Amino acid sequence: MGSVGEGRGRGRAPQRADAMVRRAAAGDARRLTRLVRTSGAYEGPYASMVEGYRVGPDYIETHRVFVAEDIATGRILGFYALLLDPPELDLMFVADSAQGLGIGRLLATHLREEARSAGLTGVRIVSHPPAEGFYRSIGAEPVGTVRADPPAVLWDRPELLLRIA
Repeated sequence: MGSVGEGRGRGRAPQRADAMVRRAAAGDARRLTRLVRTSGAYEGPYASMVEGYRVGPDYIETHRVFVAEDIATGRILGFYALLLDPPELDLMFVADSAQGLGIGRLLATHLREEARSAGLTGVRIVSHPPAEGFYRSIGAEPVGTVRADPPAVLWDRPELLLRIA
């Protein structure tokens, strides 16, 4: 479930956020869950996908989860989760208020570095349909479509491959 959101923050000039990426801690679970559940990218027909969704401390401890954090305030601006076997981007979210600030690209750069250091040559991405353009803009290539799987997922999703050089 990847969602970076697009078109957020219209009407204001984007500014670069002063953020750093760090490994998520179990104590971040509530904030990550809130970020997922309040994502504007999952409004309307997509709302059922995140309703009741939870990023638990056990998930954070089991997987490679990283957060982009505002250096000055400690606010979490976004996060991603990388699964190693098989290699897949499981989650990527950027807070609505941080859209257009380069947080998605910061996380994507970190994802590439993390995947490279783990010896991966590619990372599968099953994209939230509105986020496909973002993933393509960072170099992910379309490789197929993952068909809807009701009742959990009611729509087809683009499948992409992010090659790691």
